[in-house]
Amino acid sequence: MVQLTINGKQIEAPEGTTVLRAAESAGIKIPTLCDHKQLTPFGGCRLCIIEVQGFRVPIAACTLPVSNGMVVNTETEALKKSRKFILSMLFSERNHFCPFCQVSGGDCELQNAAYHEEMTSWPMQPGWNKFKVDTSHPYYVLDNNRCILCRRCVRACGELVGNFTLAVAERGASSMIVADYDVPLGESSCVKCGTCVQVCPTGALIDRSSAYQGHIESMKDIRSTCTGCSVGCTTTLRVRDNRVVRILGDWDGGVNRGLMCEVGRYKLLNDQRPRLTTPMLRKNGKLEPVSWDEALGAVADKLKPLAGKNAVAAVASTRLTAEALTSFKELFAEHLGGTTVTTLEEGINTAVLGEVAAELGSFEGKIDVLRNADTVLVFGENLVRNHMVAGFMVKRALPKGARLISVDGEASDLDELADIALKPAAGSLTALVKGLSAVVVKEGLGRTELKLACPEKVIEKAVKTSGVPADKLAEAARTLAHAVSPVILIGTGVTSQRDAEAIKAMIELAKLVGAVDSERVGLLALKGKSNSVTAAQLGLDGPFAINGQKVVFAALGDDVIPEPVAAKLAKAPYLVIQSAYATPLLDKAEVVLPAALWSEQEGHYVNLDGRVQKAVKAVRPPEGPRENAAVLGEIALRMNMPVKKDWHTELKERKSSVVLSGI
Repeated sequence: MVQLTINGKQIEAPEGTTVLRAAESAGIKIPTLCDHKQLTPFGGCRLCIIEVQGFRVPIAACTLPVSNGMVVNTETEALKKSRKFILSMLFSERNHFCPFCQVSGGDCELQNAAYHEEMTSWPMQPGWNKFKVDTSHPYYVLDNNRCILCRRCVRACGELVGNFTLAVAERGASSMIVADYDVPLGESSCVKCGTCVQVCPTGALIDRSSAYQGHIESMKDIRSTCTGCSVGCTTTLRVRDNRVVRILGDWDGGVNRGLMCEVGRYKLLNDQRPRLTTPMLRKNGKLEPVSWDEALGAVADKLKPLAGKNAVAAVASTRLTAEALTSFKELFAEHLGGTTVTTLEEGINTAVLGEVAAELGSFEGKIDVLRNADTVLVFGENLVRNHMVAGFMVKRALPKGARLISVDGEASDLDELADIALKPAAGSLTALVKGLSAVVVKEGLGRTELKLACPEKVIEKAVKTSGVPADKLAEAARTLAHAVSPVILIGTGVTSQRDAEAIKAMIELAKLVGAVDSERVGLLALKGKSNSVTAAQLGLDGPFAINGQKVVFAALGDDVIPEPVAAKLAKAPYLVIQSAYATPLLDKAEVVLPAALWSEQEGHYVNLDGRVQKAVKAVRPPEGPRENAAVLGEIALRMNMPVKKDWHTELKERKSSVVLSGI
């Protein structure tokens, strides 16, 4: 640790820490604009200048490492004067008209920095720029007239997301932020994650949904968990007047550290499907609005006589909370004795993992291993489009020298990014994986022992079966074996095949090349939606089929029904739908129960690497819809079959492929 003094206060900081971070840790505020804790120090705005004893001139705190005995002053009169001058120059360079700015609600860092220096005006006239405002993007607006050229957006797009869409064009006073080769932002390679908007300190990048929504002091920030997919990003929901105005990534989030994708940041907030707000019951061939009492009574009366007769089938969304899924299973599988009680995913992304875990125990690691991986082998997943935050972790490492190997029989966006892209024939994955291991064994590159009587024959079979050339197979194997911190990702294209032998072969390969050892587990499977792991732990991972059942209950929540399941539900003799949104299946339903959205209910989720996290109720639902768990509990009570099981306990009843943490 390093000892230093800041403003007369003695503090300690780890070696290599910047003065800015050391001051922050001690509660000392140093103003800054270009700095961001998740980005490499830049030293561009010079607002964080400090005086250091022994230094001839002030220096930027964001790039200066601490040293033993360092004496720092951050608030001298000379520094305040310099900061006011810097801010005056920034305000005069472009058109910063705070009263008319969409984000002038307390979260503009330029405006806040001026207030910190007690500025209410600036002495120089603006440059009266006339940069074209780019409104082509569906989620945000780029206005270079309000840009201070801190390059936070450019750096975040590259350093955090690995997309490198944004750059700076022109020079001097004409400098401006552009997308790709100066194309409209909405037509660029932007992946719509919104990271650039969140890091922008001014109104240069404007979030369409939250613009002109009021002062930040009139809003409440609620820390929650994204329910978009199984990555389980930590989020901050900005709420005003019982409405989620904006979704932000939490920079301290354990899984994502501020990153979010289009689904979690924008699509959840802008779902345009018609909302269900009133219970409905089919009368005389037509769905009619009824009271909750009548609707729940009709469901209970229909279900209770069928208990123990295997006459009820049920399917639930893997976006429901752990509490709701536990009640769902207890009610339909245990109390009513249904043998077809599963989820919309039908265990496609988890069933085979559970099968292997039952035999071998937990074998997966944490997503954090991607942060330091120097080689990543991805089996059967398009990380550019699916599980995008995990994809960002991989993409951003590539310019730093990390190697990417993609194995996918389908066309994938990863093909363009990968150093090696293997395209095996359908049904040949197990042979291919064993072939990779055989190359490692043959060339003596393994870090553990794997006995193979004749590696050459295994390699020959892999080449013949998969259609992958022998030289490509060998190149991939050598690249993986020579890695210092390799990681193997198992995609949904693999788990959907339900091939346990292929999963075991991947575990064997991971151990052989050092991806899995006593110190780290660099093997992870990418699951489906937000509570896929919970559903798997509860045994809700079987196929869905209607085999003579008289009633089918579909607890959809705010999910979208996969077409194969929707086709089966359409044939149900008596269908009960519990849903937040209207679906085409309403025409087939006998009873409709309006459900709460993700933001209107509270509960727990288990992400893809086993972290148990809580989603917080941010807003009240409109009059009518009720929380999914509450609806299931009420139906059970009306049948004198109360649901009492504890979800914590139920999660542990089955061996898991991931180590569950946080229970």
